[in-house]
Amino acid sequence: MTQLVLPIRLADHAVFDSFYGNGNEPLLATLLELATDAHADSGYGCWLWGSASTGKTHLLQAVCDRAGDRSVYVPLSMFAEAGPAILEGLASRELVCLDDIDVVAGDTDWEAALFDLCNQVFDVGSQLLVTAHSAPRECPIRLADLASRLSRLPAFHIQALNDEQRIEALQLRARHRGLELPGETARYLLKRSRRDMSSLYELLDKLDLEALRAKRRLTIPFVRDVLQLSGSR
Repeated sequence: MTQLVLPIRLADHAVFDSFYGNGNEPLLATLLELATDAHADSGYGCWLWGSASTGKTHLLQAVCDRAGDRSVYVPLSMFAEAGPAILEGLASRELVCLDDIDVVAGDTDWEAALFDLCNQVFDVGSQLLVTAHSAPRECPIRLADLASRLSRLPAFHIQALNDEQRIEALQLRARHRGLELPGETARYLLKRSRRDMSSLYELLDKLDLEALRAKRRLTIPFVRDVLQLSGSR
């Protein structure tokens, strides 16, 4: 199988082992099964939805990381202006992963191309994995036939994390990077940073680099100094 030419590089951290999955176990089990064997069941794939920074992109990329050349990852927010021609040939993959479908929802040309892709994917027995900020019925898709096809996908709502789970998720990401993040340091970060996981992970990446340069551990005094120097209070 030849690799489709799309300028996409999967994030190094976007693997199943680094995703904090408490509360989303059925979804993770489904995605792991699909990533391991796209023909494991007779379904059509799945629809992942949730608010920003809940891990939708992480999970799609984790599927592609596990499935390798059997899959293709397409962030529609990146290609919206390029036009739907980039969808051509995707059905040759066993797993077609479309991130942020709501970005192109309502666009006549995109919806027609997505409808054709759905038909091709389903006809050959491949799987379609889609992410959006809303449930299928709330996504602003105008083409009724496309909405009907996408309604075949089981929908999974990715649950947002509470504060204690955010801390555990940060510690999991830190361990994946070879770092030790004490609980008290993680709580300090929560109180002095934006609380969405994307911002917290970005801050953790910065702290990792600074700790490596300074050969320091992620203690509260060290983190406080880094935040003060960067103006991120």
